[in-house]
Amino acid sequence: MQKLRWGVLSTAKIGRTKVIPAIQTSLHGDVVAICSRDAESAQRVADELGIARAHSSYEALLADPEVDAIYNPLPNHLHVPWSIKALEAGKHVLCEKPLGLNTADVQPLLDAAQRYPHLKVMEAFMYRFHPQWDKAHDLVTTGSIGQVRSIHSHFSYNNREPENIRNSAAMGGGALMDIGCYCISLSRYLFDGEPLRVMGHIMPYPGYEVDCFVSGIMEFADGTATFTASTKIEGNQYMEASGENGSVFIPVPFSPVADTTTKMIIKRDQQHEEIELAPCDHYRNMADAFAESVFSQQPVPTPLSDALANMKIIDAIFASAAKQSWVNLD
Repeated sequence: MQKLRWGVLSTAKIGRTKVIPAIQTSLHGDVVAICSRDAESAQRVADELGIARAHSSYEALLADPEVDAIYNPLPNHLHVPWSIKALEAGKHVLCEKPLGLNTADVQPLLDAAQRYPHLKVMEAFMYRFHPQWDKAHDLVTTGSIGQVRSIHSHFSYNNREPENIRNSAAMGGGALMDIGCYCISLSRYLFDGEPLRVMGHIMPYPGYEVDCFVSGIMEFADGTATFTASTKIEGNQYMEASGENGSVFIPVPFSPVADTTTKMIIKRDQQHEEIELAPCDHYRNMADAFAESVFSQQPVPTPLSDALANMKIIDAIFASAAKQSWVNLD
């Protein structure tokens, strides 16, 4: 079985707990190296996870000739510069979401990707690789619940650690960047288009410089998508898409436990149908899909144009919240 040899850029928690285990059990991936600016940390994680090589700098990892692709889970403000460096080192790149701090920040990475067309670059929106989203998209696009008119999603957790990167504005923290981006992405995915205009509201929270409570309205040609995202309330998540003839409800749309069954609820004429989906790991599916695009020399499943479109809406919601008015999108 052909394997893509991965190097992981830092010992970030999402890599240690989600992505590395997924790649290690994937069909087409093998994690061969990891790095940290703290040599002891890199070696400790390498030993814990059974990774062959630990590097004491990001530069050393990029210079490793045995690494084909880089997974970049660095803080948001480091996504673009280190992804560009990885391309310049001849590595394929899977970069955590959001791709950058704003559209202006993202553009240099898109330009770099064009300079290296033989290398693959993709934003790591793992949720799209779960079968429950294939099913939801199919139900919506085939008219099974009629024309969708309303989508609502909610994503929250409670993080009050002052030093956490998600509470740092300079590092690209805040609820909209960290989790609201999922709500924007799924709305665009199900409506199969871009919003015409958006309205954003951010409620200040004492002691934090980032947005901790954000709500958004996105007006599409055929309906409206609304969402709430927060990093300072009880953790919860769900999504409901309501059509003229029914609705689709996903209880755990973004982070179902790996290799467990998931369910979604279809409602028509006040009748409920529960659909159970087989166990899977969307991180593993994402890694395999990325590897297959490398081996087949085909486009990645989620192009960078999608990442840029999502980023434009994030920017517009921030702008709307600041202006306290609707913002039109081109």
